[in-house]
Amino acid sequence: MIIKSHEADKYVVSPPKGLMIALVYGPDAGLVQERAEKLLKTVTPDLTDPFNTADLSEAVLLADPARLADEAASMSMMGGRRSVRVRGAGNDLAELFEGFLDDPKGDALVVIEAGDLAKTSALRKVFDGHKTAAAIQCYPDSIRDLGDVVRDALRAEGLTIAPDALEETVARLGSDRGVTRRELEKLVLYMHGQKQVALEDVRAVMGDEAEARSESACDAAGSGDLAKLDRELERLWVSDTQPAQVIRSALGHFQKLLQARESVARGTSMDDVMKRLRPPVHFSRSTAFKAQANRWNSDKLGEALDMLLEAEVLTRTTSVPAEAVTGRTLMNIAAMARGRM
Repeated sequence: MIIKSHEADKYVVSPPKGLMIALVYGPDAGLVQERAEKLLKTVTPDLTDPFNTADLSEAVLLADPARLADEAASMSMMGGRRSVRVRGAGNDLAELFEGFLDDPKGDALVVIEAGDLAKTSALRKVFDGHKTAAAIQCYPDSIRDLGDVVRDALRAEGLTIAPDALEETVARLGSDRGVTRRELEKLVLYMHGQKQVALEDVRAVMGDEAEARSESACDAAGSGDLAKLDRELERLWVSDTQPAQVIRSALGHFQKLLQARESVARGTSMDDVMKRLRPPVHFSRSTAFKAQANRWNSDKLGEALDMLLEAEVLTRTTSVPAEAVTGRTLMNIAAMARGRM
């Protein structure tokens, strides 16, 4: 009995009563594991319980084929059904499973995890053509499915996500469900105490974290947003980002702002300037960058760059704490943006 990939999530949490054996397979290893575990937990909620769950490998069954029937026929000490999990199965086990399907032992639920199997593979043929066994496909999430996965995972933690943040998240995920889950767990931890995931949060967690956070701190400094800058600096130091990297990022940011201001002064439109900047400003930051370019003049930008160069020298040639020097410099620059210096 073939269970298509788009039907599988519903199937594994509510399989037919009396299901004895299922093959879970596909190129998405994380999704194979996730669906196999959900299916197993319909029988034995605690998969670490050695009295109710047998965890086998292909190598174990090739060395001792009788182990499959022995484990499936074993009685649970606590009552109820047991589960038998077989990991990393391949075509070498096709004959064993075919024999088991012809003469099943016990009432345990047997769940077999396999990789990507061609239609012609011996193992897949055994399950595809069987009326009572299940062959559960696990192909990578579509964009629509992945969006649902992201929303559902965040909703379970009391979080919502902005449309542009969801689009960015989906663009960065999808090749492996296990990776997707781990990245979403990181995002949830990062959002502790917040209610909605924004684009900058996604970029901070799922992109180059140090680069994204440094850019966010630079935008806060250039915009004069002292409160946001304080938060971003704290996140940078907690994530062990090196102050030298933050200073280099800030130097590049304010040099780019100066380039933009001077180009506009020569008569080039800001939109044309944005197209010519190299490296380009990410589209998610373009509005903030334009606002900063309009806020600053060339003289003040020159002063900001001098402050950053001085900070770079201090962190390299003295024993003054680099984080303190970097933070103070960016705070002073943010104050300049607000017209306080």
